[in-house]
Amino acid sequence: MNIPSSMPRLKGFRYPREVIAYAVWVYHRFALSTADVEDLLAERGVIVSRETIRLWVNRFGAHFAACIRRDRPKPNDKWHLDEVVITIRGKKHWLWRATDANGDVLDILVQTRRNAKAAKRFFKRLVVQFGEPRVVITDKLRSYIKPISTLAPQADHRAHKGLNNAIEVSHRLTRKREKLFGRFKSYRQAQRFLSAHDQINLIFRPRRYQLTATSYRHARIDALSIWADYTAEMAA
Repeated sequence: MNIPSSMPRLKGFRYPREVIAYAVWVYHRFALSTADVEDLLAERGVIVSRETIRLWVNRFGAHFAACIRRDRPKPNDKWHLDEVVITIRGKKHWLWRATDANGDVLDILVQTRRNAKAAKRFFKRLVVQFGEPRVVITDKLRSYIKPISTLAPQADHRAHKGLNNAIEVSHRLTRKREKLFGRFKSYRQAQRFLSAHDQINLIFRPRRYQLTATSYRHARIDALSIWADYTAEMAA
């Protein structure tokens, strides 16, 4: 099938970059499986396998996430840190996630431990990327105390379970995808997928309950325009 394209084709790929970008978008935006995306594309005359879609998502999901991180404004200096358990091949792993006061995800890291060493490794990544925060809010896990006092001595560390509800809500999308996958297959898969998934959802979930219908429509148009710009930047 000859599909018209307004952009140059990617070298070595059968379908135009718009088709690939669409597959990556619906996969992350609507919590679909690769089989679901395969059916959506088939209805539009694009016949590809689930394995091809998986390769597209793995390869280009990272591209879109990197573009979003590059262009997003400087995050708020009030951070929320939390960790949640995920099971991979019958073994417990810990997903460490940080958001700012606006609810935007700063970073995630999948680790096998929930101790001071793991907390330091995660917090150091954040400080290297964004500098020292003004306020850090965590739950009552004592493993945070030393890394925060060492790496951000001027920060106001508030350890209180009730103050961290905002980031605990951000784990819901992870639980939804984990259920759809039938659990993650490896920590590498979890890290790769969630690193892209959190960033892509950042621009397509603009806290609708806080916006009027008109404002939400404008935000959606802006997000789709940004996605089109990032599609044009795709490289083989």
